[in-house]
Amino acid sequence: MRDPIGWPTQDLVTHRADTTPDRTAMVAAASGNKVTYRELDAAVDAVAAELDQRLNASNATVATLLPTRPAVGTLLFATMRLGATLAPLNVELDSETLHSQLSTVDADLLVCGDSTGSLAADLDGCPVVSVDGELSAAAVADETAAAVLADQTATDVTPATLSRTDTQLVIFTSGTTSEPKGVRLTVGNLVASAVASSYRLGVLPDDRWLVCLPTYHMGGLAPFVRSALYGTAAVVQRSFDADATQQVLAEHGVTGVSLVPTMLSRLLDVGWEPPSSLRFVLLGGGPASETLIERCQERGIPVCPTYGMTETASQIATARPETAFGHAGTVGQPLVFTDVTVVADGNACGPGERGEIVVDGPTVTPGYLNGDGDAFSDYGFRTGDIGYRDADGRLWVEGRVDDRIVTGGENVDASTVADTIRDHPAVADAAVVGLPDEEWGQRVAALVVGEVSPAAVRDYCTERLAPYEVPKTVRAVDTLPRTASGTVDRSAVRSRLKPPGEPDESA
Repeated sequence: MRDPIGWPTQDLVTHRADTTPDRTAMVAAASGNKVTYRELDAAVDAVAAELDQRLNASNATVATLLPTRPAVGTLLFATMRLGATLAPLNVELDSETLHSQLSTVDADLLVCGDSTGSLAADLDGCPVVSVDGELSAAAVADETAAAVLADQTATDVTPATLSRTDTQLVIFTSGTTSEPKGVRLTVGNLVASAVASSYRLGVLPDDRWLVCLPTYHMGGLAPFVRSALYGTAAVVQRSFDADATQQVLAEHGVTGVSLVPTMLSRLLDVGWEPPSSLRFVLLGGGPASETLIERCQERGIPVCPTYGMTETASQIATARPETAFGHAGTVGQPLVFTDVTVVADGNACGPGERGEIVVDGPTVTPGYLNGDGDAFSDYGFRTGDIGYRDADGRLWVEGRVDDRIVTGGENVDASTVADTIRDHPAVADAAVVGLPDEEWGQRVAALVVGEVSPAAVRDYCTERLAPYEVPKTVRAVDTLPRTASGTVDRSAVRSRLKPPGEPDESA
């Protein structure tokens, strides 16, 4: 494929500090503290110098155990300045899983903060430092860091010369249906993703992108990369809260924000009205219901449903608001430079034909840490998602390949059953999985959010689905279990549908 972009030869903050040093780089949402690119460059230099002394190795890997905060952005660019790899770990995981992931990435250093220090202390395998201690310059723009830069000793780190094939990030997938995999993302993947995103969403000099997603997932990290490349600002909120977030959106002149559907629904539930500054809401991490899109249209919210993956450094396809409102359910056309092919039985499908979504282009990972298995085909990376493209090239995502349930010899598409259940007026959301069954091989099971009985759900499905598609097990819950990135945690769904020592509740 033709090289679509110019190439940064050094870390993005070095380039940005040379060109627009006085532009705002980051803002801490709670305190309002701001840093310019000149100040961020100094902080990155100080952190890079400290890391360099501790790593004493080329091609080193720095793991982080940090919640969302501006320090994550500083560390990202410090490792980029050194030519090192950053491996953000999920702070919600247990110590056994974290230990395994530290071993998988072969980390040379683990960076924590005050809130994760005790968890980091439980892990073996590499030295630990804190952004609230030894690496205090990393906390630039954090609420307690107003005078950090003035206290730093002058440093002079020569920025590493970057290659687009250098591994910059290792991010573990959410692992909703299997063990999380360590995804390698190169400098080239990150820059190509940022460029392609700008072509779809646009860039203005005064743009401010709110970061309130977890920064150990690509959705939370991507705005740091994009903002530095564009010369715009990232506003960082340590955690999403509907009431607080709507204030941040208004008070800080936010022009763009990345959310998952649950977050957006909660904002709407508290009566959020978008500020005049807002240009887009990039909505990903799971399917957006037609009802949610309709609510956005009624409120004048510029929602952009998007489909992306860790393995593609974020966005694959994104619908602009006019597309989302006119064709509810689509995630729009693929981004520029991204090739999307729908494949069935090894062959490319035509418009309207369903198959597995396969992606190729400069944003696609070169592979996983522990081998790729059958992740790649002649058409590119196999997403494991089922969908189709219409005659105008819009992409429609309908579920997972492994959502297919085989019950009594019949194939059941879990997403079809879930969509039917969601149409029930008393149902807010639903997840459908297959559970082991001695008689049927698998049985269809549904976890349902809403004031509705299992019997009512089954009756509703009986009128609309084939007999073998009707869930044999139904449970009502307050919320669906989700990963930190907002996707439904299918393993947790199965666990809730089969509580240990408790019989199944079948209507």
